[in-house]
Amino acid sequence: MNNKKTETADMKAAEMQTAETQTAEAKTTAPGFSTEKFNRGTHRIGRITSLITLIMLVGAPFLIGLYLGAMPDLSAAAKGFLAVGLVWTVSSVVEFLVYTPMLGSGGGYLAFITGNLINMKIPCAMNARDIAGTKAGTTENEIVSTLSIATSSLVTIGILALGVLMLQPLQPILQSETLAPAFANVVPALFGAMAYQYYRRDLKLAVIPLAVMTLLFILVPSLQSQTSIMILPSGALSIVLAWMEYRRNKKRNDSEAAQPAEKDDLNGDD
Repeated sequence: MNNKKTETADMKAAEMQTAETQTAEAKTTAPGFSTEKFNRGTHRIGRITSLITLIMLVGAPFLIGLYLGAMPDLSAAAKGFLAVGLVWTVSSVVEFLVYTPMLGSGGGYLAFITGNLINMKIPCAMNARDIAGTKAGTTENEIVSTLSIATSSLVTIGILALGVLMLQPLQPILQSETLAPAFANVVPALFGAMAYQYYRRDLKLAVIPLAVMTLLFILVPSLQSQTSIMILPSGALSIVLAWMEYRRNKKRNDSEAAQPAEKDDLNGDD
């Protein structure tokens, strides 16, 4: 009887908590806002913009060649694409599968159109998500990642424009031998600082993939130019390790929860 009463009370508490959560979400949602409508609009604008960008990128060489009377050699372009295109095609598919769940639809369209994902867009979106406290796959994360990537793109354009204007005056400084090591290590320093934020959450889970990938890059140096492709096996390894840790913790928690229940049954029999 006591167990049945406890189960009934737990069910009522869970129902009340669910109702409170739904009420809170309804209050925080703007009147007339529809997530489905927002997603449809995002995909429509993203597809149109992607198509326009693709036409401009592919059509620019032909337009310049037509204007200058020097059309590109299609056979030579095809051979050049076959030399590197197959590798980058695999890399682009891997990046799409890995980054899109992190960025959402709006952020994904913006990031892939503007480019420079690894160096700029992904770090910016991840920092914004940590600051805002949102989770991947939620509407809040969708909005935060879209705003952060849009801001990153605008700031990048502004800095590039300023850099073009200041290129000549700053050329002696940019070519300085003293600052050359600093410029060469900007990206490793950026990702090292970002990676530590996630490593410290679970060092045991982070050490094994890091050690395996480091050893693999040392033994096979040619893989250093294929970092985008190597994200897939390293991510799969991390997922497997996390799943194993989850199963181990679940078994331990279940066994700890079963011990008080057994004691209560024994006391009830007495």
